[in-house]
Amino acid sequence: MAVRGNLLDYLRFARAATEDPIQFFPAHDFASDFFINMNKRLLIVLLLVGLGCGVSVAQQDPQFSQYMYNNLFINPAFSGVENRTKFQAIYRSQWTGYQATFDPGGAPNTGMISFNTPILRMRSGFGFFVANDRLGPVANTQAQISYAYHFPVGKGKLSLGVRGGMFTQALNFDLYRAINPDDPNLRDRTGRESQIRPDLGMGVFYTSEKFYGGVSVNHLTEAQFNFGLDQLKNPLNRHIYVTAGYYYDLTYQIVLAPAVLFKSDFNTTSFEVSTVATYNQKFSAGLSFRQGDAIAFLAGMSLMKDNSLRLGYAFDYIIRARAAKQPTSNELLLTYTLPYKPPVVKTIKRTPRFRND
Repeated sequence: MAVRGNLLDYLRFARAATEDPIQFFPAHDFASDFFINMNKRLLIVLLLVGLGCGVSVAQQDPQFSQYMYNNLFINPAFSGVENRTKFQAIYRSQWTGYQATFDPGGAPNTGMISFNTPILRMRSGFGFFVANDRLGPVANTQAQISYAYHFPVGKGKLSLGVRGGMFTQALNFDLYRAINPDDPNLRDRTGRESQIRPDLGMGVFYTSEKFYGGVSVNHLTEAQFNFGLDQLKNPLNRHIYVTAGYYYDLTYQIVLAPAVLFKSDFNTTSFEVSTVATYNQKFSAGLSFRQGDAIAFLAGMSLMKDNSLRLGYAFDYIIRARAAKQPTSNELLLTYTLPYKPPVVKTIKRTPRFRND
């Protein structure tokens, strides 16, 4: 997401006139062989369309530079798709070192933990994550459970998924600076308040040996947060995500993985495009471009002999509107994959003395 909102937008609590609704949700600047034969064309088309998109972006969901490793957050249909059980933690510091004009701190930061596992006997998968996104005086926390059913399609797998959970928004009124200090709706509001709302999402995801792609829509309930004020208009908009990637064997030991992510809240649209090269399934490096916002350097390595533990890092360099931000952002990702154990097949031992023939 290209712009996660000017910090002044949520360090001020404003409205145009007394009778107008108050708005203060911080903006984020944010198949068969047919699938296999079309995957390269689809990825190229998505890239070309993305390059033609406008720069107007303001989605409310948090952003991750390592989105290609975090598909569960984007799409509930990703649950169990990889047929491996994974635990994952991500921490992102946006505009590292930012200091607000009036108050200390204020830089956005996001943390997330997730669990993803297949349910092989039911041809399905289960996923769970908790994400916390802090933007100055506002903190958004969501806890989501997802389930997906998998269909074999040609040489790949088609997955349909749903998600349900809770979305919590908390406000620290002490950190807001009202344009009109005498506003009766704000005069007596102090301290921290929070509201919880139900949240739903759904998606479809296709994967094969070389290609993956998915579409999802989150926040279907479009929850409203008013904190007891009838005049307050603070909706959580629906978000749509379209993602695709391809694995290309550059050499026997080097795999090149281009990927693209489109995201929209049906009002604004943005995209990210990236390429990551992996050597010997242990070391990776790549570049990513976020529309109208930043260029990111990506790096990762497996820390154990069986590649079960992986550490990833993203360094973002801001290329737009730098005067209102710090020039860099940092993101850490830690993934643990349970080692694969092939099923034990019991052999039948025949003893001649028990045979009757």
